[in-house]
Amino acid sequence: MRNLILTLMLGLTMLLSGCGYNTLQSTDEQIKASWSEVLNQYQRRADLVPNLVNTVKGFAAQEKDVLTQVTNARAKVGSIQATPELINDEQAFAKFQAAQGELSSALSRLLVVSENYPQLKSDASFRDLQAQLEGTENRITVARNRYIKAVQEYNVTVRSFPSNLTAMAFSFKVKPNFNVENEKAISAPPTVDFGAPAKQ
Repeated sequence: MRNLILTLMLGLTMLLSGCGYNTLQSTDEQIKASWSEVLNQYQRRADLVPNLVNTVKGFAAQEKDVLTQVTNARAKVGSIQATPELINDEQAFAKFQAAQGELSSALSRLLVVSENYPQLKSDASFRDLQAQLEGTENRITVARNRYIKAVQEYNVTVRSFPSNLTAMAFSFKVKPNFNVENEKAISAPPTVDFGAPAKQ
């Protein structure tokens, strides 16, 4: 009887290893690690925002609307619980992505406004914060790319035969991925207008 149980366990182990179970586990762990890095970089950016807003406020207090937009966008980002379960919920993931996009947009407007204030642009604290923000945006891009690749590998495994059978048996589902914001806007061809032809 004992030999029969051992044989069945060995057979089950071989069956599971050949049907993609281990691949599903390892790719799921890669997604979690990649997602943690994405969150780490987004948190780093969120931590820079109050100092950046306060620095700009010192030089450009009249830009209250832009400063308020940045502050509100950061608050919205902070209100979303970025738990590991977020990557399994497509709607929550989309909400998270939209909030991060709103913060990116508000920060871009803030940096454009700063161009109007030479004293602000020459301030060492502002330049340092701007450099940190640019570096963080680059890190976010790298972290998001790693996450996108990890999700792609996992989703291919979940949807490919025979590992899709194992995925169904163990409730592994396709995970949402980052998508392009304003997809319609960027897919439209650019309008080129050189103005009216010069009169001779």
